[in-house]
Amino acid sequence: MITKFRSFNNSMVRVDVTMTILGSMCAVIDVGMAKRPADESDGKHDALKAGQRPVQKDNGDEAGPFEDEFEDEFESEDEILEAGVDGRPDEEREVEEKRDAMEVDQKTFIPGRDKLAAGESLSPDTSTYEMLHNLTTTWPCLSFDIIRDQLGDNRKSYPVTVYAVAGTQADSRKANQNELMVMKLSGLSRMDRGKDEEDSDNDEEDDDENADPILETKSIPLPSTTNRIRKHQYPPQNSSNPPTTFTATLLENSDVLIHDVTPHLTSFDTPGTMITPQQSKPLATLKMHRSEGYALDWSPLAPQGKLLTGDNDGKIFLTTGEEGGKWTPDNRPFTGHQSSVEDIQWSPSERTVFASASSDGTVKIWDVRSKSHKPAVSVQISNRDVNVISWSRQTTHLLASGADDGQWAVWDLRQWKASGINGSISEPKAVASFNFHKEQITSIEWHPTDDSIMAVAAGDNTLTLWDLAVELDDEESRDTAGVQDVPPQLLFLHYMETVKECHWHPQIPGCVMVTGDGGFGVFKTISV
Repeated sequence: MITKFRSFNNSMVRVDVTMTILGSMCAVIDVGMAKRPADESDGKHDALKAGQRPVQKDNGDEAGPFEDEFEDEFESEDEILEAGVDGRPDEEREVEEKRDAMEVDQKTFIPGRDKLAAGESLSPDTSTYEMLHNLTTTWPCLSFDIIRDQLGDNRKSYPVTVYAVAGTQADSRKANQNELMVMKLSGLSRMDRGKDEEDSDNDEEDDDENADPILETKSIPLPSTTNRIRKHQYPPQNSSNPPTTFTATLLENSDVLIHDVTPHLTSFDTPGTMITPQQSKPLATLKMHRSEGYALDWSPLAPQGKLLTGDNDGKIFLTTGEEGGKWTPDNRPFTGHQSSVEDIQWSPSERTVFASASSDGTVKIWDVRSKSHKPAVSVQISNRDVNVISWSRQTTHLLASGADDGQWAVWDLRQWKASGINGSISEPKAVASFNFHKEQITSIEWHPTDDSIMAVAAGDNTLTLWDLAVELDDEESRDTAGVQDVPPQLLFLHYMETVKECHWHPQIPGCVMVTGDGGFGVFKTISV
């Protein structure tokens, strides 16, 4: 299926969306958004142009050819300056201008905290984006993953192409409409800054960059709603062939489905390719869980595939891919959490180590070689649910976490020394901690190449980008440019209804893809 979707480049529409930016120099930049009353009226007084004075009526030559007609009105130069350009004191004129002018709220509006009054709306400041595209699907896709492609790394040219997989959340009465969507998003152009900013010699190149965005999809039927989906790519034996791409889908009915979506991805760029029904069937359907779950991760260090899945009973299962396409789950789970397992992350540097986060407020570190299947280290990092974690692939001793109270933090795993029962640590100390968000953290991810940049999504309908390299001086407050409770590390704030998950594109620097109830967004800011 091929669909054209809405782009902010070619047709700017006013929508109830706001994007606020905080500059890379850690000062609040004017976001260019005005809050207007529902009923607006034009001012009744025309403002004077710069350097212009009111024209005085010609009353004849009553004062004589050399007589100063204002001699009796003004006795000094100071008095003339005080009167202002229209014969009235400046203060009086300014009060009148403020009263008659359109009311503009100069307060920095922070989505997720500040509320709009009746009749007010927000529109995006497109000058803060290098690229911004939104698209909708038939059903919400609250989990997705980006597929690495063969178009090259460190891509900076436009238009952009993105490959991804997602699982739907169809209405419970239409569960048979759930599907695994394999997607190709192409023609993602940069923001149109206007012809005055473009080189007139590059008109032909501009036409290519401003192509209409297109969404192509291949559908694989699923029996239930998708809670979490992740991809794994197996390198080919022949470099001329594409990698084998597997997906693992954790369903609401507790099943785990593994698919090979390689033919679906290949079909986008090979005209005439047909997908057979057999190619859309799962390679394996795993039924070891007795309750649904949301925790799922592939090992980046096991080419043939090692998959961890966690459920609401606090159990974690390991499934291993073997020669011949066989998938074997270990029916003995890893146990230790007292409540649901919310997220899992394999270590990017140690083949047998993984971390898990739970609604019991702990993060645990495990080694799959352990015969006891118990955690090596257990850390109580929150009094609330720990929803998500992300392991830095650049600095592998750093782990980020996001909790149900809106707080997210970064931890140095070198400080986590096993002690006490089940390796528990009583007083962990975060390297950095932020409580900017006031609702639950729903997604968190390190930048793929910069270990100081983070993307954080929250239940307050916002996605924020952070630069942890910004440090506070002794004389510097935790506020940015006088705006309270805005840390200097906050780079950018993007608004999206019911945002659930976000991912950096590993081959397009600064490109972020995000999903929520309203569909998908793909954007790149001027900050990262």
